[in-house]
Amino acid sequence: MDLLSGAPWWPIKNGLLATYPPLAGDVTCDVAIIGGGITGAAIAHELALAGCAVVVLDRRDIGTGSTSGSTSLLQYEIDVPLAELVAKMGEKRAVRAYRLCEATLGRIATLARQLPSCDFRDRESLYGASRVADVAPLRAEYELRKRHGFAVRYWDRARIARESTLPFHAAIVSRPSAQIDAHCFAHDLLRRAARHGARVFDRTTVTKWTPHRRGVVLRTDRGPVVRARRVVVAAGYEADAMLREHVTTLHTTFAVISEPLAAFPGWPARRLIWETARPYFYARTTADGRVLFGGEDEPFVNPRRRARALPAKTRLLLQHFRRYFPGIAIEPAYAWAGTFAETADGLPFIGPHRDFPRTYFALGYGGNGITFSFVAAGIIRDLCLGKKNADAELFRFGRG
Repeated sequence: MDLLSGAPWWPIKNGLLATYPPLAGDVTCDVAIIGGGITGAAIAHELALAGCAVVVLDRRDIGTGSTSGSTSLLQYEIDVPLAELVAKMGEKRAVRAYRLCEATLGRIATLARQLPSCDFRDRESLYGASRVADVAPLRAEYELRKRHGFAVRYWDRARIARESTLPFHAAIVSRPSAQIDAHCFAHDLLRRAARHGARVFDRTTVTKWTPHRRGVVLRTDRGPVVRARRVVVAAGYEADAMLREHVTTLHTTFAVISEPLAAFPGWPARRLIWETARPYFYARTTADGRVLFGGEDEPFVNPRRRARALPAKTRLLLQHFRRYFPGIAIEPAYAWAGTFAETADGLPFIGPHRDFPRTYFALGYGGNGITFSFVAAGIIRDLCLGKKNADAELFRFGRG
């Protein structure tokens, strides 16, 4: 399936960061990872540094799937507000999920600062009430997070008007949050994993796997096979098609990036911007002074319809941006669309599935893909090493 339409910015900016060979002969490993985007790279990095023999396989060129179209906002908040998540799974478990995402951002920050080419920048997040009716739920969300010790501040309409041109009626300003170049980050992680023995092969499609007593045999379209003790499926939303029951729904989001700007009038401290409206508008800046914004999400139908919708969605996004930032005159440079998977409770599915022995999945990230990629990396690392992970039950298949 085509994952993207249009012209995603990161591969244009970064060019060819690395080349990897296709699989040309049989290999044996501890863990075979299917998928070489940010999730597969994060998992490969964790496992290789833990001493596992790792093989990464991708049917495309590495990093050219969903990762190349990511807008790369890093937040602990998920698409389902904490108050709603409490209603779905109880306060203790919901807060635990948010706390895990918060801690994971710290891990990402530490790692990204060791890999400075990935343009990591700390940025606060501003979550705005799009309508007057959203103010009371937003205030309740703020009070809940504050009671549990999250670093949040509440801005009323007067404060927003003093600080920005944003039309929000109230806002939560939170940290930690950040922005990054996920495409470059994935390559950096795989490069470091390779220095610890990981082997990476792209343009190699897994056509069949056969479990046996000691592991799994993966057959590929090129003929060679991979014999692994464990398999990890990190193929994004495409992994859902492998399951008998679909656990995610597919949506398409649209994004635009501008030419570089000299100033950002009306944009408070270049924070990450998003809102209570659904679908929500989101925006960030880049290290080279561009603005990157998106939204206008819709249910995914097929790649052809996604591509046809891109010009009209781009015009709507420009209208949104000009309403939020009337003082910033932008010239669009590139626009693209990508499809993503989300779950009913906003949390991904990570871990084993009853139909696939010796196999772990990581899928269903919603709008928080990079953060959940590293949550998955930590959980799957422990599972592969035979260690208990207390957070794994939050993301298991079949959860209530």
